[in-house]
Amino acid sequence: MKHTWRWFGPTDPITLAEVRQTGATGIVTALHHLPNGAVWPVEEIRARQQEIEAAGLTWSVVESVPVHEDIKTGGPRRDEAVAAYQQSLRNLAACGLDTVCYNFMPVLDWTRTELAFPMPDGALALRFDATALAAFELFELRRPGAEADYTDAQLERASALHASLDAEARARLQATILAGLPGAEEHYDLVRFREALATYDDVPAERLRTHLAEFLQAVVPVAEEVGVRMAIHPDDPPRPMFGLPRVVSTADDAQQVLDAAPSPSDGLTMCVGSYGSRADNDVSAMTTRFAEDIHFAHLRSVLLDPDGSFTEAPHLDGDADMVDIITTLVVEEERRGEQIPMRPDHGHVLLDDATRVTNPGYSLVGRLRGLAELRGVERAVRRSLGLA
Repeated sequence: MKHTWRWFGPTDPITLAEVRQTGATGIVTALHHLPNGAVWPVEEIRARQQEIEAAGLTWSVVESVPVHEDIKTGGPRRDEAVAAYQQSLRNLAACGLDTVCYNFMPVLDWTRTELAFPMPDGALALRFDATALAAFELFELRRPGAEADYTDAQLERASALHASLDAEARARLQATILAGLPGAEEHYDLVRFREALATYDDVPAERLRTHLAEFLQAVVPVAEEVGVRMAIHPDDPPRPMFGLPRVVSTADDAQQVLDAAPSPSDGLTMCVGSYGSRADNDVSAMTTRFAEDIHFAHLRSVLLDPDGSFTEAPHLDGDADMVDIITTLVVEEERRGEQIPMRPDHGHVLLDDATRVTNPGYSLVGRLRGLAELRGVERAVRRSLGLA
């Protein structure tokens, strides 16, 4: 596989020189300074590409070209935003970039409730706690009608947890959910978040799914024409939140994405941790089923709790069978005769990570450990298959 590393551009506290020492050869990044819905100019793309190449690396995957909210809601700027997306794909292709990861999550990108959850070995992990999310929604956000989405037992647990939090803990929970994690498309306070949620009052799941299909039918032909592979990222977590619909959470959802605009350019990002955050998703089976449509892989794993909460696990020690998943991807690579880019997704805060500034989930030592483990598994798999 093509071993890559997510880098958030010149403001990333981890430098390209450090990335080069991890064993990664490719960079996964985006033009994060450009607003959603803007065309990515060729000169901006080439400048970033040249910066990466000067460090001895290559820009392997674009993650992400954000999808403007009006495309998702069918708002007034939809056609303009779709046209801008199409032109950005043409410009990326002109620079030799051929893999684009994107998502169709409404309002919020990926969501966690805790950024420094202590693990038994002393490492710090990302965590999503269903009760903490309910406490925020019910008693901080105070979304009208939210109570109907919870059982009496869930309401009781959320109330007890909220009552136990002091002002600092409540502010930290709010900031964790709303302030935006690295790569997030938007950042909110409570007022702006309520306003953003209101734009989806008339967008149930089926309408959002229709808008996704219309988006794909508009951009996939352009992507195919210029040789770009689109790789949709699943919802994270793959469950409805705050009354918002989710339409890329299950195997059936992934199949509908592929059916919406059948093309070699319409494909998937296999995010093992995101799909694996639902107990009813068999990620190994999904990887096998969709192998030929996987254009990019995020390799991480989670430990699930019975209530739908989950903790980011060490890369090989979560609920997913990472050896089986990597085996499937290696076999698919051999069938294609080309590498599938993968990156170690997220990472614990380990050792010296605690003494330096890093983006939540994007530590240096934690991801270095994950990449080393994943590369070792791949090497062993290749040898066992007689490929190394």
